[in-house]
Amino acid sequence: MIAIGVILIILGFIPHIGILWTIGMVLLVNGLVLFLPGSLGRAVAGRRLYW
Repeated sequence: MIAIGVILIILGFIPHIGILWTIGMVLLVNGLVLFLPGSLGRAVAGRRLYW
C-alpha cells in the first residue's frame, strides 16, 4: 500500500493530476498507519501475520 501510494503521488505530481495525488496521499498515510502497529508486533485488523 505504501509503494502504490508513492507511485500514485509521483504519477499525479508530474502531469499535475490532482486526483492521483490525493489518492496516493491517502494510501501512503493509511499504509504507514497500518505499518506502525504491525511492526511493533500488535495485531492489525485481527491478524498478527498476513501469511
